Amino acid sequence: MEDQYFVGWGTLMLINAGLAQGKNRSGLNWFLISLLLGPLVTLILVLMEKLPEKD
Repeated sequence: MEDQYFVGWGTLMLINAGLAQGKNRSGLNWFLISLLLGPLVTLILVLMEKLPEKD
């Protein structure tokens, strides 16, 4: 049962990294933040505005 918990949390971390990169933010930083805050980070990322692209 606890293996499923870790697989789900890891998947959520990857999803959050992808969301962050889609909003022009550091995927690695948000991946690591997700390790601690998980679903809360998903909500934060969904509500954040997309940053302008760098030249």
